[in-house]
Amino acid sequence: MNLRRFLTVLAARNREFIRDRSALGWNILFPVLIVAGFAFAFSGKPLDQYKVGIYGEAPLQKLAAAKEARAFFRTGYIQFIPVVQLDQAITKVERHQLDMLFDLDNNHYWINSDSPKGYMLERVLYGAAIVDAGGGGAAAALATDGYQRQTVSGREIRYVDWVIPGVLAMNMMFSSLFGVGYVIVRYRKNGVLRRLQATPLSAFEFLSAQVVSRLWLIMAITILVYVGADLFIDFTMFGAYGNLLLVFTLGAVSLISMGLLVAARIRSEELAGGILNLVSWPMMFLSGVWFSLEGTNPLVQKLALIFPLTHVIDAARSIMIDGASLMDVGTQLLVLAVMSAVFLLLGAVLFRWK
Repeated sequence: MNLRRFLTVLAARNREFIRDRSALGWNILFPVLIVAGFAFAFSGKPLDQYKVGIYGEAPLQKLAAAKEARAFFRTGYIQFIPVVQLDQAITKVERHQLDMLFDLDNNHYWINSDSPKGYMLERVLYGAAIVDAGGGGAAAALATDGYQRQTVSGREIRYVDWVIPGVLAMNMMFSSLFGVGYVIVRYRKNGVLRRLQATPLSAFEFLSAQVVSRLWLIMAITILVYVGADLFIDFTMFGAYGNLLLVFTLGAVSLISMGLLVAARIRSEELAGGILNLVSWPMMFLSGVWFSLEGTNPLVQKLALIFPLTHVIDAARSIMIDGASLMDVGTQLLVLAVMSAVFLLLGAVLFRWK
């Protein structure tokens, strides 16, 4: 490998990206807007977990009276919503838009038999009825079945704290796949690679320059976005910043290598865009960017493990939220290293100038 040729291609690729102001600005602005949006949407008082409709004449006054008489209507984390049309409200219960519905005029209530939230609310209603009946110590002993109550305390983990590793990793994914794979295909289509083939530059030197150029740009943007957003949102961070940096660096290498593999032979930008979307969108939805995969079909959870983005997000969340060490995320780091090596090897073997 000739270091001078490598550095020349590296510098040229860096200048090309930096001069593209629109692409540079979007790579920085996009994750900031997503993080800020989630921080605003989920800030303030925690959202109520259950929605209960209240029907009747003057429902607000009757609800106030019901709160004085019934323990259920004083239960926390339940949003009581006055409704005007009973038939429309029943339809909302059928469609899971309301978890429970009360007709205070006729002492009726509705739940959806297929709704887990409706089931839980009905159990709460039964328990509250015991309190209303003055069950006292015997009822409390029966409810606890002899277990002693214990309490814990700790800082609340907001949704924005949970989602930030996924947002940063997702931005890395799109920047890696499209910033490397799509660019190389464009080079091949425009004849740039054919001209480079006529020079002493080797394929390994060219691909290495692409990887290093995209890597430092991705890491610089990721650090900038994290630090800038943290100043306003104050993310939860229980682990070491060095460990988090290592995870994101290795994850970026793996994703860049995947982009190189996709672009190894393709000549059509349209085909490249289709394949990159085919790879990126399932990876984004199945890797736990927006929601946890716990409780989903075991087959889906196993399928998610084939994506490098899954291991990046799992390791980053463990470090930020659980304070995990490198030993704790060693499995994810090993998988990312193996994936990077395999993708790079296959990309170098399959790469064609024309």
